Amino acid sequence: MSRPPFEVADIIRAAAGNFFEKHRSWVNGLHRKVLSAILRCRTAALGGHRDRCSRCGHQAISYNSCRNRHCPKCQSNARYKWLAARQEELLNVPYVHVVFTLPHELAPLVFHNKKLLYGLLFRVSSATLLEVAADPRHLGAEIGFLSVLHTWGQNLPHHPHVHCVIPSGGLSPGHQRWIHPPHRFFLPVKVLSRVFRGKFLDGLKRLHRDRELCLPGPLKMLAEEKPFRQFLRTLHRQDWVVYAKAPFGGPLHVLHYLARYTHRVAISNHRIVNIADGKVTFRWKDYAAKGKQRLMTLTAEEFLRRFLIHTLPRGFVRIRFSGFLANRRRAQLMPLCRRLLEQSSQPETCAPATMTPNYVEIRPCPLCGGPMVLIERLTALDLARESSGNAVADTS
Repeated sequence: MSRPPFEVADIIRAAAGNFFEKHRSWVNGLHRKVLSAILRCRTAALGGHRDRCSRCGHQAISYNSCRNRHCPKCQSNARYKWLAARQEELLNVPYVHVVFTLPHELAPLVFHNKKLLYGLLFRVSSATLLEVAADPRHLGAEIGFLSVLHTWGQNLPHHPHVHCVIPSGGLSPGHQRWIHPPHRFFLPVKVLSRVFRGKFLDGLKRLHRDRELCLPGPLKMLAEEKPFRQFLRTLHRQDWVVYAKAPFGGPLHVLHYLARYTHRVAISNHRIVNIADGKVTFRWKDYAAKGKQRLMTLTAEEFLRRFLIHTLPRGFVRIRFSGFLANRRRAQLMPLCRRLLEQSSQPETCAPATMTPNYVEIRPCPLCGGPMVLIERLTALDLARESSGNAVADTS
């Protein structure tokens, strides 16, 4: 993919000063660290390395990445490495995609309690899938899946939701056989929605009872019992959105599918169309209009505000595994799943996962296409000296 003409770093460079001045009431050290990392990513400030082509001898210097998980430049390599590691965990069955979304009325509360309520969202969505799948009226099996947290919509509002990717079927009670789903859509979304709503509101009640919720500004009224109960009643009267797709393919397709959802940031550099006169224009997909591409223009300060509301708490894990894919159970249960699938009376016809993700660790030579081999690591000071030496040579 070609290099985008505009980057988030350009917006930070142009508008960070004014942004920090206007939003000092809520911008913290983590936000500043994220913007600083993006600004320095793949520049001489982070050092680099000298590579030489093993075929033609051409030499080139590359700058290091910041590796911050919010950086638009750093996610592709991390994604492909992660996907390569996942190939061993894929089963020869179709896969299902389920999305759990919180009502927009919860967004302000979640924003001020990110670690608590993002964690609750993970636990509740996982428990909902495991409980409904274990019910003999629906599947009667123990399932396994991975969950990925996204906190944004296409035009960057705060929109917390969890994507779950699930092998279609599961282990029978006692782990004696593999159970295939009797219905095309795996699990009933209306049942998932009601269970999800009930579990999340119960968790919210416990957090409120234990006074663990942060309730600043307009949320302060929710500290009182009566307004909080009314807030819960309003949420309980709504139908919470749980979206499920029909099975989308077997292991040959699932890595490509996962690549759309793992290691994503709120907006990629390729979606930025223009930066001019203190404003940013970017593309977004309008799902209400069947995915039509539209343009949105914001002030640079508003763009940075929307970008930073998606900063995750320090140490928060945004990709998690549950059921028989949970880290502590995977090594034991995955071989069992494969063995039971081989014995299944309904063998699947999915292609095996022999695909290798399109990631190449070694950079090709820009002149002849040969492999570039690292020959020297360079610090920021080394690069500054080299740049200064080249400047002197140019003027002599």
